[in-house]
Amino acid sequence: MKKYEPMALIGISRYRKYFPSLPDDIQQDICKRIDELIMEHSEYCDKGNYKHMAQIFTSIALYEVLQDHGKSEEEAYRTVSEEMWKMLTPESYKKMAKLPFFIPMMKKILPFGFRHGSGAGWHYEWHSDDPKDRFHFECRECVYRHIFEKHDLMKLGAMFCHSDVINFGELPFTDFKRTKTLCQGGDCCDFDFIRHSTDAGDGWERSKSI
Repeated sequence: MKKYEPMALIGISRYRKYFPSLPDDIQQDICKRIDELIMEHSEYCDKGNYKHMAQIFTSIALYEVLQDHGKSEEEAYRTVSEEMWKMLTPESYKKMAKLPFFIPMMKKILPFGFRHGSGAGWHYEWHSDDPKDRFHFECRECVYRHIFEKHDLMKLGAMFCHSDVINFGELPFTDFKRTKTLCQGGDCCDFDFIRHSTDAGDGWERSKSI
């Protein structure tokens, strides 16, 4: 299993390009804080959660350390959110969504990916009876909520929830519908992808997901 070490986690996080731009003392404090978080949340630091912990720990450390070094809370949050969101790749999902077999592909790829890329602290419910033009599932337990709630940093959890809206909110021919998330006070995250006919073009109303 890959080692839980600060620089290794930062190196696969969405902050990997931003981190080197910071002064040395801030970098050192971020690494120190990540070390503390690793020890504090060791029950979640398994193989499946490695990539998730890279995002969670780096975001918390960056958010807190920037404030320790003089940034306001608002400035720290803006930096953490904007630097994370700019690393997303919505265009790649839009390209995939143009494929006629996008929904069947999602039905295979997402459960497989979550099964192998999630460790302790997760629980999903899948629905095998969906029609061919729909794919929906619920996340009932989420490690992001577990950790951010403990630190009273649910706004960072909601920040990660918004990543899904950025990635999936403008898919061609496909509506992404989500009415609630665990990090925004819901009892689950209800993901729903609904495929519309290519003949309909833009003649359907897109959902305003959270």
